Order: sequence, then structure tokens, then C-alpha cells
Amino acid sequence: MIKKEMIAMLLAGGQGSRLGVLTAKVAKPAVSFGGKYRIIDFPLSNCINSGVDTVGVLTQYQPLRLNTHIGIGIPWDLDRNVGGVTVLPPYEKSTNSEWYTGTANAIYQNLNYMETYNPDYVLILSGDHIYKMDYEVMLDEHKASNADVTIAVMPVPMEEASRFGIVVTDEEGRITEFQEKPENPSSNLASMGIYIFSWPVLRDALIKLSEQPNCDFGKHIIPYCFENDKNLQAYEFNGYWKDVGTLGSYWEANMELIDIIPEFNLYEEFWKIYTNSSNLPPQYISENSVIEKSIISNGSEIYGDVHSSVLGAGVTIGKGTVIKDSIIMQDVTIGENCVINKAIIAEDTVIGANVTLGIGSEVPNKDKPAIYAGGLVTIGENSVVPADVQVGVNTAISGVTTKEDYKDSMLASGETLIKAGERV
Repeated sequence: MIKKEMIAMLLAGGQGSRLGVLTAKVAKPAVSFGGKYRIIDFPLSNCINSGVDTVGVLTQYQPLRLNTHIGIGIPWDLDRNVGGVTVLPPYEKSTNSEWYTGTANAIYQNLNYMETYNPDYVLILSGDHIYKMDYEVMLDEHKASNADVTIAVMPVPMEEASRFGIVVTDEEGRITEFQEKPENPSSNLASMGIYIFSWPVLRDALIKLSEQPNCDFGKHIIPYCFENDKNLQAYEFNGYWKDVGTLGSYWEANMELIDIIPEFNLYEEFWKIYTNSSNLPPQYISENSVIEKSIISNGSEIYGDVHSSVLGAGVTIGKGTVIKDSIIMQDVTIGENCVINKAIIAEDTVIGANVTLGIGSEVPNKDKPAIYAGGLVTIGENSVVPADVQVGVNTAISGVTTKEDYKDSMLASGETLIKAGERV
């Protein structure tokens, strides 16, 4: 019988609706990050760097790009005969078939997969956080404290604590109270959504709560273990950790990569981030280009100026164009004499010549003020923006747009332009 000490279950089925048009056609963990990576590369790299060689990736929403990216796990050394990476979508069963309805329900539907490896411990991870963490150190603490469940926590500012699951601990680090997004938090130790369970405890909780609708770790499994006097321990993490679930935090995390001394360093030898990157030619930068404090990925051709921006692979920037404080994902083409300011432009988009993005006054977005905010212009993948138009801030564009869609050649601040149909 196969025996693994610890296996990981990586939850990557989320839509990520707070990323707006960026996740209209792709799951949040598959969104590009830092030029050449995708968000899921970070937890996958953490697993292999921590010696965890068996990872189940639970997918559901728009999984195609995620599945293609992961493949058989070669870039992360997870192409193993025993273990390795396995993509686990919902599947039809003889009695009833259902989508994953909550984080714990997704894990419950894959009990058979976990039982195959007869693990001592199961590591539960989210596929949408940017961080480096040695799960082996967390496992050592789990064993040393004889815990049934260990929850990774990190201190957050008190005023933000109500957005998280909050734990209160005693001197030994044992959790004495667990509050899910409390109005008046009793501490500032926030759960990071990273758990190590002793396998029998997880198995029992999942089976006991299997009838619970939308069964979730924070709302159901953790409180159940707590109420049944299990030993819940907190593992405090003080490194860099970013939930890139909003456009603002996603933009910030990318911009932090290009700081003079980045808080999150992609260039460390001892904790590499691995990815599935295509074989591309080197980037080309023309003699008149100016590039300052930016990440430029392979296969890009730059004929304009790029300042404080992150460019993915295969991006083309036309002559006379100036890019500032922006994220340009792979295979985007931007025409000549454009001004692009604080924009997020998703993959395979074409921007015509003489286009200005990010102009005008700060007006809240009319349709989704909570999503399209922070002075950003967000353009979904496979979109077309025609030549000679101007686009205001807190705006979103998706689809193949034409000159007629822009009143007086302008999309005003706070407007949203979503076109049906695909670019052929």
C-alpha cells in the first residue's frame, strides 16, 4: 500500500469575481502574475520546495487554462509515478452528481483520492495567494504540539481584522476562540486559509458534516473540530503574504515586485518559483526605447517607453507609446503613440494607435464601484480597443469594441463597456 506522510489539497476552483473582467474566462489561480507566472505557481512551488510531492488540485470554474498550465506537473517536478500532481474536477457518480459547493465539500468529494495515499497529515491550501512558505516547518510545529489541526495565521492591522477568520490563542499557541469575520474582533491574528489536519480528524469531520450545505472550512469544519475539543494550534507566519483577490491588491502586488528592494523577491536562489513557460525568443528593445524599473518578459518587442510596469511574454509596444504603472499580460499588442497609465490589460488584447488609457477625474464606477476602483483601467482578455479613443479611470472594457462604442471617441471615467461575442 502507498504511504505518504503529508499530501496537499490545493483549492483552485474559485471564480474570483472581485477581479471583474480578468476572470470572465479564466479561474483566478490561472491569472497571470509578475510577467511570466500564474498565481497558482506560488503554492505549487511552495509544495515542492517544502518536500510535499503529492498535490491534488481541485478545479471547477473555467478550468481549461489551469489544466493546460499544470499539465503533468513537469515544471514543479511533480510528474511522479507515485503521487505528483493530480487535477481533480467534479465528476459524475452513480448515485448523485454535484458541483463542489464549498471548500470542505470539494475536499469531501475527493476522500477516495486522499485515502489512496493513506496520509498521516493533510495540508489544505488556497490557489490564489502570493507568498513563500515552508510547510515542513509548519508540520514540525503541528507534530511538536500534538495538534489535531494547525492553522497558519498572521497578524493584520486591527481595523482590517473583521475581513478575516480571527483566532485567539493562549501562551502555548493553542486556539481558545475562533471567530469568522467578526464585527468586533478579539485579536488581530487572521487565518490564512492554510491548514494542516491529522488525517483521522479531517476524515471524521468531513464525513460528519457531509450533509451540511456549502460546507466550508472556516464556517463549519474548524468550528466543528473546536466544539469537539480537538487540539487546534496557531502557526504564526511573519513573511510576505498577499491575497490578490481584488484588482487593487492584484495591481499592488505586481507593483511591489519592481520596488528597488522588493519585499517579495522572485530572484532568490534557495526558494525558486517554478512555472510552465513556453520557449520564446529573448526580448527586443529598440534603440530609442526607455525602460525604467520594470519587468519585461521573453519574446517582447519594445519600441516605446516603459516605466514602473510589469510586462508578460510576447508583448509588443509601438513606437512613441508610453506605458506607466501598468500590468500588460502576455501577447498584448499596443499600437503607436499611445499613453497607458495605471492599466491592467489581460492576455491577447489589441490596443489601436493613439489610444489614451487612464485619463480624467476619479469618478466611482457606475456598475461595480467596489470592483473597478483605485483609478485603474481594466481590460479583459481577447479584447480590442480601436485607434484614436480615450478611456477614463475606474473603467472596464471587455470584448471587441469599435469606434461607435465610444461616444465622442471617449469612454468616460466610471463607465463599463462589455461587448458580447468573440474576436475571430
